[in-house]
Amino acid sequence: MERIGDLTFHMGPAAIGAPDDLEPAIVEFVDAAEKSLDVAVQELESWPVAEALIRAKQRRCTVRVVLENDYLRASPTAAPDPRLPGGSNEANRDILVALLRAKIDVRSDYNAAIFHQKFVVRDYNRATQGLLTGSTNFTETGLHRNLNHVMTFRDPALVKAYHDEFREIWSGDFGAKVPARSGPPVESPVSGVRVRALFAPDHAPEMEIVKQMLKAERRIDFAIFTFAQSSAIDDVMRRLIRDNIKVRGVFDPRQANQDWAATRVVQEAGGELYTASRNRRGFGKLHHKLMVIDDRVTIGGSFNYTAPANRMNDENIVVIGHGEETDPAARAAQERLAGYARREIDRIIDRHGSRVV
Repeated sequence: MERIGDLTFHMGPAAIGAPDDLEPAIVEFVDAAEKSLDVAVQELESWPVAEALIRAKQRRCTVRVVLENDYLRASPTAAPDPRLPGGSNEANRDILVALLRAKIDVRSDYNAAIFHQKFVVRDYNRATQGLLTGSTNFTETGLHRNLNHVMTFRDPALVKAYHDEFREIWSGDFGAKVPARSGPPVESPVSGVRVRALFAPDHAPEMEIVKQMLKAERRIDFAIFTFAQSSAIDDVMRRLIRDNIKVRGVFDPRQANQDWAATRVVQEAGGELYTASRNRRGFGKLHHKLMVIDDRVTIGGSFNYTAPANRMNDENIVVIGHGEETDPAARAAQERLAGYARREIDRIIDRHGSRVV
């Protein structure tokens, strides 16, 4: 874990060589709630996280949860006896039942696009308020087998932005279903480090990523689950490579080898690219959505580099740092965080990487 005051960064899971365990970080965050928890996550399959939410409800916290409906539906091949296993999503449904029995309010999106959020707002407008977000789903595989990250912030402006986003979601506004209602992206100094939060589709996060990339002076490093040619990010990478900016990244192999993936076009332009081979027992997939620019700016969150993520899905990204930061203390802090993310990208490439040729 890397911590700068009210900002923490976790890279996991430790079981497959990453520095941190993600599930305890989420449980600890939830267990600190005194008044309320608003949870927006694509999938909830982790019993330790679910039990932490139930404990919060038993402490008389207000707990609200929004989940992706696709993971709550019964399998077409499910056994007719509800006491018997009913397919790969059975754990999600078991946890849903446990939450409802605890009188926790749960809603699902019922939206044709993907509800892909992964964030928790704690104790809005109180001294214990906080925000947790990142790339991981709250599942057994997401927390113990897939390479992911989690970030936490204690900052009133960021907490309010995510609280307002949750209120939209709770009211039934999902993805591109309704006109954008979010205000402009929020930027706030968290322990001296500038942090900028954006939501898809309202803020078109792809354009923010492109803007940050165009400020690169030396290099861009990334670890990404899904990266499609339908995004503008591959076009910018090819332009930067022509301008002698080093572009180095690692993909999940199943996504990278698809015909629509950006892998080949970036590699042919001169990018140094790898796929994360599953050469270690227990390794599921590379699920990060992580970029480091000039070892100074870090971009994380739930956002894959695809057109649907930008235009249709419910997503969020967090930009940590500013490429033109002049304050020495703030610059040192943001470089510490970027260094932590960069070391994990390096480790993934060194331990799991197979060069794309």
